[in-house]
Amino acid sequence: MKRSVTQPFGAALLFSALTLLGAACSSGSTPAVSEAAPISEAATVSSEASPVTEPAAVDSVAATKQNGTIALLLPESKTTRYEAFDRPLFEKKVAELCADCKVVYSNADQDAAKQQAQAEAALVQGIDVLVLDAVDANAAVAIVGAAKKKNVPVIAYDRLISGAPIDFYVSFDNFAIGKQQGASLLEAISAGGDPKRGQIVMINGSPTDPSAGDYKKGAHASLDGNVTIGQEFDTPDWSPDKAQQEMEQAITALGKDNIIGVYAANDGTAGGAIAAMKRAGYAKLPPITGQDAELAAVQRIIAGDQYMTVYLRIKDEANAAATAAVEILQGKTPTSQTTVDNGTGPIPSVLVEAVAVTKATVKDTIVADGFYTVAQICTADFAAACAELGLK
Repeated sequence: MKRSVTQPFGAALLFSALTLLGAACSSGSTPAVSEAAPISEAATVSSEASPVTEPAAVDSVAATKQNGTIALLLPESKTTRYEAFDRPLFEKKVAELCADCKVVYSNADQDAAKQQAQAEAALVQGIDVLVLDAVDANAAVAIVGAAKKKNVPVIAYDRLISGAPIDFYVSFDNFAIGKQQGASLLEAISAGGDPKRGQIVMINGSPTDPSAGDYKKGAHASLDGNVTIGQEFDTPDWSPDKAQQEMEQAITALGKDNIIGVYAANDGTAGGAIAAMKRAGYAKLPPITGQDAELAAVQRIIAGDQYMTVYLRIKDEANAAATAAVEILQGKTPTSQTTVDNGTGPIPSVLVEAVAVTKATVKDTIVADGFYTVAQICTADFAAACAELGLK
């Protein structure tokens, strides 16, 4: 489904689909989809995906349970979304759907070995469902294998785990997000003249994260042939500090006056790149992309330091994963929107649509959805910029 890079995504579409997911519960790199339909249009999927109306029921020891324990394993805390949004939203939805269900939570702090130990500890506790956002998708195959030995179903959350017999997948259409970022950057560069008049720098995400690979492919789909890519980096651990070092290397290699745009895969790496450019003495920063709609990034957009971010409706993603986990725990077939082939076959999946946000659309997206309030965004340092945009 093609969308304008600045068109807000209708919250009503997601609401209808997630209402359907909740009703189902209360009543009883990586091959990826490149153009997934919004959740509310479950019958409309890309040629790389097939609609799933009645996927096979999950074969697990949880099949006769009405309550139990769900383990949620998240990958890191450098990106603020996981602790600020994913965890509390997931736990809240589980509590709404199953008052007697328990959530066991762990954060791996970007350490694959630590996540392996956390998974093993959760399995020893006798969990009924594992929801796993992998630090390292390759290392996570062993976690899935350990879960299967104990007949514990696994939901891959946010990042696909290839070559492993996962039971369900909940994420965003990552290839489409990368295309969206690339198209936004191209639009901004073109507004200033010939997009090939200079060079861009690409600061991609972690090489161990398959989602980063999909963002990268999507960005190249929009940018290749339209711009000159002067330097490109894959950023270990999505580290802002490493992104700053990479940007410093690019400025040294290309010269700051020759850089007309920066593709940064998320807001953390964007922040690192911006720090490097400010340190290098840029009078005006070139357009730079981002993702996650972190509060600091939204404020940078308001101030004009960052061009755009991708607003991930994390609430919808977390709600979909929590709903699927409870349904599986209770022996029901979770409602899926499409399938994604992870190398073992088609995996029932829900892919949530994201939306590009620029200065012009902050009010109609992030603020309108209540993701952040005007008071949170428009602190003293940003009050004047907010006033210019009519944020009050």
